[in-house]
Formats: sequence, structure tokens, C-alpha cells
Amino acid sequence: MNSKSRKLDAFAKLLDIMDLLRNECPWDKKQTIESLRHLTIEETYELSESILKGDRSGIKEELGDILLHIVFYAKIASEENAFDIKDVIDQISQKLMYRHPHIFGNIKVADESDVLKNWEVLKLKEGKNNLLSGVPHSLPSLIKAQRIQEKAAGVGFDWNTEEEVWSKVQEELVELKVEIQNGSQNKIEEEFGDFLFSMVNYARFLNINPDSVLEKANQKFSKRLLFIENSTKEKGKSINELSHSELNNLWLEAKNYDSSEDESS
Repeated sequence: MNSKSRKLDAFAKLLDIMDLLRNECPWDKKQTIESLRHLTIEETYELSESILKGDRSGIKEELGDILLHIVFYAKIASEENAFDIKDVIDQISQKLMYRHPHIFGNIKVADESDVLKNWEVLKLKEGKNNLLSGVPHSLPSLIKAQRIQEKAAGVGFDWNTEEEVWSKVQEELVELKVEIQNGSQNKIEEEFGDFLFSMVNYARFLNINPDSVLEKANQKFSKRLLFIENSTKEKGKSINELSHSELNNLWLEAKNYDSSEDESS
């Protein structure tokens, strides 16, 4: 049996399991498209965490959970005579072929940038209300800023060089400092937002995903803070009893511990 046949058989088995669960499991029978929503979001974040950890086994597991959700949604929709899993697959296949005319048509592209520009133009031709209609309002703000900037860049509204973007970052930082000195909370918040937005833009020019690197920073800080807390407990103290100097010394220990772990891994 060839590789494609094995994959098709595996997918068919999943569909059969879903049919059986929907017919016989009290919990699965009770679920609706709406009730699954928060669980799908949770599974997506779990996948994201595994990706950031570089955990290939975890990625495989979480992809399976998300695939189950896709099959589950399609099963419920088929019971409502709305659509089924074939419709889902057909639609994404058609979309991919339409949006890749450089592969399935006669359009010529020079690089990835051309591909993205064609992508945005094609989406507008599909009848999207506006350039940003594909950016969900519910996205986390950091990811939304990145997607908005990518949309603008896709139609040519972008900085020319990395240096221009860095100059904008510095400009926004100066404006923030001015408003901090002026003491207007509303203006401080506005300029802080502009500064963050410009930093997201700069990250894009550095080929950095700002959400991913911020989460890695969150994890690094959390790990070091827990090191301080555990070290303090081992000495029979509470972390809030430590002086600023003691906290700084433990922070340096935590950093050195991180470095030694990195070297040994």
C-alpha cells in the first residue's frame, strides 16, 4: 500500500470513529458547533505552546486534537445539512489553486513578496469588503497589529528599508517620552500604543514574529522567577521578605543557571 493510500485509510478511520462517537457517546452526542468553540481555542493555544517548545511529539498530538475538532464540526454541520467534510476539503483546495496562479496558472513571480502581493489582490477580487476584512476582530492585539501591517504591505503600503522603520521606532519613543513628561495619561497610552505598533513593524522587517518572541520572553522570565521563589523556599523564607539586593543576586543566579542548562543541552 502506497503512502497516499495509508493516509486516506487513516483519515477514513477517523471519520468512522467520529460517526460512532456521535451516535453512541453521551458527551459527543451533546456537543454543538457553539459548544466546541472554546475547546478549539484551547487546543490551538496548546499547539502554539508545543511549537514554541520545539516539541515535535507534542505538535503531533495537538495537531491530532485540532484535526478531530475539524472533523467534529463537519460532522455536526452534515447533520444539519449545511456542509460535510468533503465540502470543507473541496473549498480549501479550490481556494489554494485560485490563490496560487503562479503554480496552477500562468502568472510569473520573482519571490515571496510577489506571492503575498498577488494573494492580497486576489482576495479583494473575491469580494472581500475591504483590505482588512480577513483580520478577525477577536485576534490578540499583538498578532492583529502584525496582520494589519502585513495586509498593508501586501498592497505596497510599506516602508522601503529596515533603517526607515527603526527611525520611526525612535521617533515614537521620543514622542512617548514627551507625553510622559507632560503627564497626560490618555496621551501616554496613545503614544505607548504607537510605539508598540512601530516595534511590531520593525520585528516584521527583522523577520521576527513578535508574538512568538514575546511568549519566549514570558517563559524565560517565569522560569527565572520560579527559580528565585524555589531558592527562597529552600532557605525557609518567603520571596516577599527579600531585599532588593537579595532579589538581584538570585536573579543573577537564575540567569547563570539558564546559561549552564543551555550549554549542557
